[in-house]
Amino acid sequence: MVSLAVALLLTATVLDLLLSDGLGLLFDLAFVTVCVGAALAVRPSDFFAVGVLPPLAMFAIVLLLALTDPGSVARADDNAVQATVSGLSRHAVALVLGYGACLGLLAARRSYLQRHHETDH
Repeated sequence: MVSLAVALLLTATVLDLLLSDGLGLLFDLAFVTVCVGAALAVRPSDFFAVGVLPPLAMFAIVLLLALTDPGSVARADDNAVQATVSGLSRHAVALVLGYGACLGLLAARRSYLQRHHETDH
């Protein structure tokens, strides 16, 4: 599931960059959607991997763009560190919404599985 989520996020990144000058709303919407989808589709044994995925994926994508095309996430003349910080701050709302939804859904699923397991015994 993690590989699929990363592939979808990279695809959304490329599409957003093809359609606009920088990372924008399309990426943000795709990010939140992928976070929710991953939390709903993952097997219980992989909850941890999906639980740590959103901030790591956002950081990796923004860092990759900051290193290769700083203007897509920040000002074109920013160095990689500044572009990364600026890019993360510009997409903080999507990160908080996606991560919050992901963790909330994983917690709800875990609680449901625990209750369901207890009633089986």
